[in-house]
Amino acid sequence: MSLGERTRVVRDAMTAELPQDLPAFAEIIRRALSEETFTGWMIWPVTEAVAVTATRSGSESDFDEGMALLAELTSRLTAEFAIRTFLETNLDRSLAIALTWTGHEDEHVRRLATEGTRTRLPWGRRVKELTARPESTIAILDELYRDDSEYVRRSVANHLNDLSRADAALAVSTAKRWLQTPDSNTLKIVKHALRTLIKAGDPDALSLLGFSPPTDVVVEGFVIDREIVDAGGELTFDFAVTNNGSESVTVVIDYIVHHVKANGTTTPKVFKLTTRTLEPGVPARIAKRHSFKPISTRKYYAGDHAVEVQINGVRQVRGEFRLEA
Repeated sequence: MSLGERTRVVRDAMTAELPQDLPAFAEIIRRALSEETFTGWMIWPVTEAVAVTATRSGSESDFDEGMALLAELTSRLTAEFAIRTFLETNLDRSLAIALTWTGHEDEHVRRLATEGTRTRLPWGRRVKELTARPESTIAILDELYRDDSEYVRRSVANHLNDLSRADAALAVSTAKRWLQTPDSNTLKIVKHALRTLIKAGDPDALSLLGFSPPTDVVVEGFVIDREIVDAGGELTFDFAVTNNGSESVTVVIDYIVHHVKANGTTTPKVFKLTTRTLEPGVPARIAKRHSFKPISTRKYYAGDHAVEVQINGVRQVRGEFRLEA
């Protein structure tokens, strides 16, 4: 059984055997919380049982008490998955409570406010209404982007990156506001939050971070080291980038691999390469080795592939090769 399946088995056993009314249920959980050993992976099914028990009655008081109990449990592992049940049951009430958590003294609770309400939470199920209303969590992010905790700030950046996939304009405008009232960490957060848009060559995101269209930048001498790549092998490519303008320019250099899919068509995948400041007339030589070793998140198929170099969102040069089975 997977971890998720085991979690659901324990959750169902708890909701069947423990008291059905939330106050009695919560009392048992809080007694367990008094023990320091009540921590780790055992907390996951407990949070899920809390969510089921607190939402099935339809009572607002049970709902609020259940959310409070998640806040108490989250520092023992995380309650970011269980909160999805509350979001599905009553999104606005959940978000209003999460907003109050942004001022909590515990960084784990503050992180729960942003991590648990992400639209694309890894391992977390999607909440349709949350996805349809990307603007609904901005108030939470606004309270936390200058948080003292790196743990919280990184969650904020990942949350805004999620939103950028659904509403690029919202993500960029939010990042722009943050840069108008920043602290020493804000630029780093914004760069991380806009990483998907930067890879996609979004002009507004690039402009916000100071990357202009590469009109005076040229790519020369693009070479790939082989035309045929064996299964599990590597491809190496290199090229020179030159700034033909009169002033230094900073560029984001990415590369795109066009992978063959199972049906024979190709799909592009952008990979981060480097960010460079180019002085006028001084070529920068760049090389990259790309592996086609099988990984759990990607299956490779034989066929004609291609690799491209992208600078500040603009595709520059392309080379083709064949991947063998």
